[in-house]
Amino acid sequence: QVQLVESGGGSVQAGGSLRLSCAASGRTSPSYAMGWFRQAPGKERRFVAAVSWNGGSTYYADSVEGRFTISRDNAKDTVYLQMNSLQPEDTAVYYCNVDVRTVLGDYVGAGSWGKGTLVTVSS
Repeated sequence: QVQLVESGGGSVQAGGSLRLSCAASGRTSPSYAMGWFRQAPGKERRFVAAVSWNGGSTYYADSVEGRFTISRDNAKDTVYLQMNSLQPEDTAVYYCNVDVRTVLGDYVGAGSWGKGTLVTVSS
């Protein structure tokens, strides 16, 4: 089983930046795509970004394209999310997943979930 610990969340003003980290431990595998999802208050968890097993390909939700950058370090079993130009609508709990797949055109997290890290953006 894989354990995930997300960190790096916090409170920032609109236009600010944060860098999230997700460290995986346990039965990890570098063969899977890793990614980030977020859940805003009262809403469902939604896909944010994913990175292929070797970091060569990245995928983003339209709402974050051009502002967020995902990366991974397989030697550290860690995935990162650099978030720039943050907006109030980015406020959510951010979760990582170490097995991101596409199902009928949607990105889903097939692996374990961590407890998430809260990002709050004020206007």
